[in-house]
Amino acid sequence: MDQSCDQTAERIAEGLGFSCRHADPVVTFRDPFSLANGTMPVLELLIIGGAVFALVHARRRWRHDGDPVNLTLWFASVAYLAVIEPPLYFPGWFGLDKQVGFIFSHNVFTVQLMYDRLPLYIVAFYPALSQLAYELVRALDVFVRRGAVAGALAVAFVCQVFYEVFDQLGPQLRWWAWNPGDTKVNQPALASVPMNSMFLFASVSFGALAYLVVRLCGSGGGTGAATRATTGATTEARTGARTGARTGAGIAWRSVAAGALAPLAMVVAGAPAGLFQGGGHLGVQRAIIGVELGVVWVIGLCLLTDAWRASRTGAMVPMPLMPSPTFARTYPPFYLGVLMALWLIALPDYLASSGGLTKQGAPIGSLWYSTLCAAAAAGVILAARRATASSPATSSPAASSPPASSS
Repeated sequence: MDQSCDQTAERIAEGLGFSCRHADPVVTFRDPFSLANGTMPVLELLIIGGAVFALVHARRRWRHDGDPVNLTLWFASVAYLAVIEPPLYFPGWFGLDKQVGFIFSHNVFTVQLMYDRLPLYIVAFYPALSQLAYELVRALDVFVRRGAVAGALAVAFVCQVFYEVFDQLGPQLRWWAWNPGDTKVNQPALASVPMNSMFLFASVSFGALAYLVVRLCGSGGGTGAATRATTGATTEARTGARTGARTGAGIAWRSVAAGALAPLAMVVAGAPAGLFQGGGHLGVQRAIIGVELGVVWVIGLCLLTDAWRASRTGAMVPMPLMPSPTFARTYPPFYLGVLMALWLIALPDYLASSGGLTKQGAPIGSLWYSTLCAAAAAGVILAARRATASSPATSSPAASSPPASSS
């Protein structure tokens, strides 16, 4: 059996109800009504639709508002996926089978790429979620008021809470399956979800992408409310983006650079727990990653609480003065609402589970952590909506002038 479907990959795939043998190396299409369960096409529509919406929004931010950050972040997220995902699916191709082994397998969805390993919705997930988090943080003015590092940390936190509502649900609904035999990478775990994934993939990667894109574009993270309140300058001046960053070529190379460099942040952030890998040190690893996740929560909550207080004290100007507000006001609550509905569908089987498995044999995630993340995500959405609520009484003619068009 070749390295596109070794014995471990075949075993995990069979557990999900399909075979990875003889899979098309490029693309496979399936009937969305014949997938493993009815939640899968719903998930695809949610994520792929969100990525398309994010792309349309990002193009508007670039062409109409003169800010290239959103579009660069969208493509950087795809570049990051191209760098990080293939070694996870085919470690043998990259000589990593002894270092990381076979970590997990996605189930088969309507459109599958790369020997049935990569669902199209996963390609879409990265730009959809990075845009979701960045726009919420932009709406709350964290980049403008606190700088690129603080803004990236806030993005890392927002991604954590929105990502984990999805991540803790996926194994139970058989959207993917972790390899329980790969204890080097998949342990320690919170319920069925590896804590390394929770920290490195759900927070560090997205925070690093946001930081790199903002720095490479020479932008303060987009026009923020505090800036809008105090200047009547053109949109392009307020974004602070470098002239070259607004060209197609400038966006292209910055996207590739950010996507290629982001995994280095994961290597650095994963080093403390990695020092205790193997040798019966799971308790130490769990403690280290737990502390790292706690730091993400504390810093994120502090930054977003500060932003919320600024909105209450009038230091921020309402959303009509913020260019292109639609995505920030619509997609995050829709994303969270759909996932909450899918959690409700899964809840009866979750409550009837025993020993970490449902009656159907699917591993469950952590309900308490998902609930905590959902509550935090809802809080971020409400804070952003408050900060961007219409309030003509606080508008000023200079701030409410239409943004300059950029070609």
